[in-house]
Amino acid sequence: MLSSEEIIKTELLYGAHNYHPLPVVLKRGEGVFLWDVEGKKYYDFLSAYSAVNQGHCHPKIISALINQSKELTLTSRAFHNNILGEYEKFITSLFGYDKVLPMNTGVEGGETAIKLARKWGYEIKKIPKNNAKIIFVEGNFWGRTLAAISSSTDPSSTNGFGPFMPGYEIIPYNDLKSLENALKDPNVAGFMVEPIQGEAGVVVPDENYLPEAFKLCKKNNVLFIADEVQTGIGRTGKMLCCDHFGIKPDILILGKALSGGVFPVSAILSSNEIMLTIKPGEHGSTFGGNPLACQVAIAALNVVKEEELSDNAKILGIIFREKLNKYINESKIVKSVRGKGLLNAIIINDNNDSNIAWSICLKMASNGLLAKPTHGNIIRFAPPLIINKDQLDDCINIIISVLKEFE
Repeated sequence: MLSSEEIIKTELLYGAHNYHPLPVVLKRGEGVFLWDVEGKKYYDFLSAYSAVNQGHCHPKIISALINQSKELTLTSRAFHNNILGEYEKFITSLFGYDKVLPMNTGVEGGETAIKLARKWGYEIKKIPKNNAKIIFVEGNFWGRTLAAISSSTDPSSTNGFGPFMPGYEIIPYNDLKSLENALKDPNVAGFMVEPIQGEAGVVVPDENYLPEAFKLCKKNNVLFIADEVQTGIGRTGKMLCCDHFGIKPDILILGKALSGGVFPVSAILSSNEIMLTIKPGEHGSTFGGNPLACQVAIAALNVVKEEELSDNAKILGIIFREKLNKYINESKIVKSVRGKGLLNAIIINDNNDSNIAWSICLKMASNGLLAKPTHGNIIRFAPPLIINKDQLDDCINIIISVLKEFE
């Protein structure tokens, strides 16, 4: 068997260098744990960017995958299949929407939502042809396609990839006055926002931001588009992060944990009025809505409901932040902890040492916990939602013990 070092060298030799992963080569996963090729065991505190909320290789999801893969995996949408309608009924009933448009990846979900908002803008709001605008916020992240990076304010996403998509306006996050001013333009079709910014470093807005932003969109006849690809499916202590604020987005984007990390599945949910503006041939995907994905998504969502993972995320998230805050009160290296549910991050006082968060993550890995920095000095912590209190306490001890070594 090849060593971790040999496998990493092979990747570097034959693969594109578009990622910079921690030097850990993983071979197996089960529940909250991962094992590398040498057999070392780790707690997973990233959950594949919240795709593995239900834990690695959940038996009910894997069973759905295996059973359906023996029957039928793909027909394309040139034909009907016997699972798609069942899935569509299930997911629309669960989230309270009229229609779902199934896709594969989160970024496809975002692209679909933008196309849908533009089409609604022309068909229903009567925006002049080719004049529809979508409002985004600084620090957003929903992928790395050209459409996605056109809304980005991160130079690492945009440098060397222009020209960019027209019809976008980018305003500050958590700034209602800027949103109010932007929405005065009658050509605005939609406002797309993450309820909590994940990739930006778990940036939590003011408590009134989302409800007031939603009201402003309603007042100005603009679609409120919630990108819940990372914050959805139980991660923040509710099935959707928007549920904390009692708002129902006009367009909801789901992905990642929609399949429990087992298969690429994303979904865009909306009303009949909005969804039916797109006609046959105007949008689609060869793999979107395939029977394998549909069965996996049904199983993944049922696991979240049956195992009450949203409640677990809420309870353990409070414990996590309380214990980290108690340590931070005496810490010189950690500025703060922030988050909701089991989507959290610590902000490192880097003292001009841009590598310190990376070094902390390397040390945590050597102590059996996997996490990764984002935006230099921020470390995101997002374990599978099946984690129990004893496991969480063990992880908190690992995190604090490592941080103390860097004080």
